[in-house]
Amino acid sequence: MPAINSGDTAFILICTALVCMMTPALALFYGGLVKQRNVLSIMMQNFICMGVVGIIWVFGGFSLVFGPTVGGVVGDIGTYFGMYHVGISPNPAFAEHIPFIMIFAYQMMFAIITPALMTGAFVGRFRFTAYLLFVAFWTILVYLPVAHWIWGGGFLAKLGVVDFAGGIVIHAAAGFSALAAAKFLGPSARAQGEKKEQPASLPLVAVGAGLLWFGWFGFNAGGAYAADALAAYAFTNTMLAGAVAMLVWLAWEWLESGRPSFSGVLVGAVTGLATITPAAGYVEPSAALAIGAIGASVCFNAKYVQSWLKIDDTLEVWRAHGVGGVTGALLIGVLASSHINAVSAGWHQLGVQALALVIVAAYAIVITLILLKILDAAGILRVPAEEQLRGLDEEMHGETAFSLWNMKN
Repeated sequence: MPAINSGDTAFILICTALVCMMTPALALFYGGLVKQRNVLSIMMQNFICMGVVGIIWVFGGFSLVFGPTVGGVVGDIGTYFGMYHVGISPNPAFAEHIPFIMIFAYQMMFAIITPALMTGAFVGRFRFTAYLLFVAFWTILVYLPVAHWIWGGGFLAKLGVVDFAGGIVIHAAAGFSALAAAKFLGPSARAQGEKKEQPASLPLVAVGAGLLWFGWFGFNAGGAYAADALAAYAFTNTMLAGAVAMLVWLAWEWLESGRPSFSGVLVGAVTGLATITPAAGYVEPSAALAIGAIGASVCFNAKYVQSWLKIDDTLEVWRAHGVGGVTGALLIGVLASSHINAVSAGWHQLGVQALALVIVAAYAIVITLILLKILDAAGILRVPAEEQLRGLDEEMHGETAFSLWNMKN
């Protein structure tokens, strides 16, 4: 049995905890950005993913992603079902010096946050019962197969597609599914003269963004599965891309509106972090700066595409995560360096990355629409307009976010 390296194990333990923290951080980020009447409902949708997806991961999820491939499409469900064969002994096929159970735990955190990302696109329009079913079936039918295609030795991995920490598997899959869901559900109901979402609490958004950035170091650097030079590159690249994206987004917004906004600065940083995610372990730090700048620019200007599509993606999940994931995954084919990892930029790499993005985006959209049509036909999907206007916090959960201050909508 390969010896367990205590340093590498401690590193992956910390990274796992950091990624776990990102789901509550996302709840704070989204909760602060929505109207006061929907703060708790969107936070509830985020937190509940920890329970629903966590259990799915134990009973077949991990095995469907990382079990022996069945036709390059999905893993064998029985290999690790119920954590069978998932123990302390390292599995050399994943990481030679880390307990195999930590691979299970680390990857579980990625599975949990992926459906949670979508919630910002359909704020106040999705009934909670339907949401529970949607998260469960979306995880099984979209996340697990897509993760296997790229990370579990599936057909896209065999083509040479790479994704260091989830630009395709997580951000593109969730981003394009979010776009499809927002389109299917239609625009949010608004009272006459009511403006689009006014943030309930920007300080809450700032806390969420800060914790997301902090957790993102584990999200990206942990993909090295060792406390080594590759992890150091991914860690540094994460910081640099987020920093430059924040400034570039600030410049775009200032140029367009004549004044900078705090919420814009925070969203800009998140777009940079999403864009560097697939490339974090494949590029030099100088390239990470370029990726952050390009990502912020593309994501900022993607609002014109969203406006043209006439889709009410409330918190612009597609722009930040879908477009960011696509941009970063494509830039691997332009900026990857074999000095960092065993991937080089070139037409072939760019081509397979583009092919993977088309396949994943199309698959995610189709399955999402099918699931939503089924839920809609069952009559449990949509929140009526009058309930949307009152907000979901009290309607569905019987609670309010800021009752201590007796604040009004």
